[in-house]
Amino acid sequence: MTASKHFQVYLTGCFAAIGGLLFGYDTGVISGVLTMSDFLLAFGGAAGVARGSLTSTVSGSIVGIMLVGCFFGALIAGPSGDRLSRKYSIVLFSVVFIISALLQTGSSNLFMLLLSRLVAGISVGALSMLVPVYQSEIATKKIRGRLVSLQQWAITIGIAVSFWINYGTDIYYFGSSAAWRIPLALQIVPALILAVGILFFPFSPRWLMTQGRDDEALVVLTKIRSTTAVNVLDEYNDIKNEINLEREESVQSYSQFLYPPLRRRLGLGVSIQVLQQLTGINSIMYYAPEIFKQAGLNDQRASLLATGINGVVIVLATIPAILYIDKLGRRFVLISGACLMALSMLIIGGTMGTYGSTHFNETTRAVEVIIPNRNASFVIIVFVYVFVASFAYSWGPTAWVYCTEIFPLSMRSKGTSLTTAANWLTNCIVSFLVPAMLESLTYRTYLVFGFLCVAMGIIIYLFYPETKGKSLEDMDLVFGRSILVINSSRTKKRMKSMNGKTSSHNQSNQIYYF
Repeated sequence: MTASKHFQVYLTGCFAAIGGLLFGYDTGVISGVLTMSDFLLAFGGAAGVARGSLTSTVSGSIVGIMLVGCFFGALIAGPSGDRLSRKYSIVLFSVVFIISALLQTGSSNLFMLLLSRLVAGISVGALSMLVPVYQSEIATKKIRGRLVSLQQWAITIGIAVSFWINYGTDIYYFGSSAAWRIPLALQIVPALILAVGILFFPFSPRWLMTQGRDDEALVVLTKIRSTTAVNVLDEYNDIKNEINLEREESVQSYSQFLYPPLRRRLGLGVSIQVLQQLTGINSIMYYAPEIFKQAGLNDQRASLLATGINGVVIVLATIPAILYIDKLGRRFVLISGACLMALSMLIIGGTMGTYGSTHFNETTRAVEVIIPNRNASFVIIVFVYVFVASFAYSWGPTAWVYCTEIFPLSMRSKGTSLTTAANWLTNCIVSFLVPAMLESLTYRTYLVFGFLCVAMGIIIYLFYPETKGKSLEDMDLVFGRSILVINSSRTKKRMKSMNGKTSSHNQSNQIYYF
């Protein structure tokens, strides 16, 4: 089908992706706000202004408390998505996000700010799970990866927009609370658009069928599939058969994840989300201005400008994922991204370690990195951009795509909520550790992330089967083979070469559960 024939699906998926924009904007806006002078005065006092930064404990808490909320929000979103529907749950948590933005904007002390960040985290965590599930369930198998990748693209757009808004308000309202209150208040606009607008889009047809609303589901499928009635009925029957099978097998409880065949899928889903955070991406997103200062951009505005460019890079680099993820496949994208990220982090750490020196600033009471060599600083900044671009086309979208594909319908909301919660929990741990790591390990922090990226490429090669081009109802076959993907591939080739043998025919159709 041409892109025009998928117009209704793309329109619905794009609008839902505003939930990703909220996620990205909130991620990016706090990184710039943490370095603004009036914010430092309000939440760090005169000592914070003198240091040019909050203490690692305070900055880590402001970032980390939101991630704690995201963890719980992702867990809450699973039952909510099943009970209220994906659509109404998106409305609910968009309203929660609006409330949190109002509280953040009006914060006058650290307790109020931390509370508002916690509430924001609950909504962002829920939306980060609900939106990709909703997108995957309205998509066809041919464009599912592309549609869910729109969520990641919206995240990057949110990050980029927040960086430039921070840069602009810091110039025009320098020294005033408006410099940081305006960026925080502007979060309300997209959240309000999402809360109201999503009401005019259809329910997930798969969710409707789990509720016994089959006639409505058929109407939705007919509306969003510009194809023949026969093809719509085929998809409808496939979904119906899967629901009936799951009901016969009582696949509805969280306890099912402890046993085959869901145990392996949950393990892979949780692992890929944990590994996504261990790339080090959010350490760069949250603390980008501080990292650019380490690279030699000591001026506040120059650091924010470099961070703004960073946001543009991540937006542009996500576009190839949208265009080609359904052609290249999940495995190739993940492995190539891991290799490029590893190379970038090792070069950043190696260059900083070779040309930089550490210095304890008596005024700020913090360890600083000094890089007198301008060429070395340039190399570090460039490879930060290379790292971000590598993440943006690979692990950024693909981890989310993979997790929304692998679970059966009755467990998709629950399974995706658990994998999303794992992402946020790891994100939280990393955000608390990174400030301390940058202060104590300095350049070695980047080497640690570099070696982790090497390990990720190996793990994907060995354990993660390809899901490209498979329908959501076909995942039992995909995950029913050997745990080691390389063994599974060899077995399939061997079976194809055994022409005419009944035993090979029977063996090729056997499913193994782990």
